[in-house]
Amino acid sequence: MTSAYKLALAATVSLGLATSAVAAPVLGQPAPGFTAKDGDGKTRSLAEFKGKTVVLEWTNGGCPYVKKHYDSANMQGLQKSATQDGVVWLTLISSAPGKQGYVAPGEAKTWKASTGAGSTALLLDPAGQVGKIYDAKTTPHLYVVDKAGTLVYLGGIDDKPVADPASLKGAKNHVVAALADVKAGRAVSTPASKPYGCSIKYAE
Repeated sequence: MTSAYKLALAATVSLGLATSAVAAPVLGQPAPGFTAKDGDGKTRSLAEFKGKTVVLEWTNGGCPYVKKHYDSANMQGLQKSATQDGVVWLTLISSAPGKQGYVAPGEAKTWKASTGAGSTALLLDPAGQVGKIYDAKTTPHLYVVDKAGTLVYLGGIDDKPVADPASLKGAKNHVVAALADVKAGRAVSTPASKPYGCSIKYAE
């Protein structure tokens, strides 16, 4: 086991210290499968995207850290660039009904259109089942799954853990870097980082 992988594994364990009884996902292992409904009420699954690189992005429209990336169009730009390159980008909302960021099924398509999101699909997870499977902590919180279905990145979107949009200038985007490594057939140089943002508004 290389020192880099040991560090990544240690980061995974650290990120996995959750109150949920569900085991945290493990870098270098198959990404946990899941199903969730999209804005059209269709049940989608991770399995349907087998053979494709997938990004999972947790979001909450009321979170200042999310606003940093969406109001500046940074997130939409990343989504569109990735999907144009053949990546599947799934945006997930795990806010429970009555909590900040909750989006009702009938509002999902409107939310996606109003934000100008370029993701492949918006998935609703009001019971928090998918979020807890992935031990998602914050909004945003991102994961990258390679074409083999292996989890190769988890953590923050970049290395500037503040809500100020000015911090985007000069920030190192971990997701962009991970996707570039995956496309080039390289090991992801930074496979894990500390996620930052607002806590996900789970029901419990």
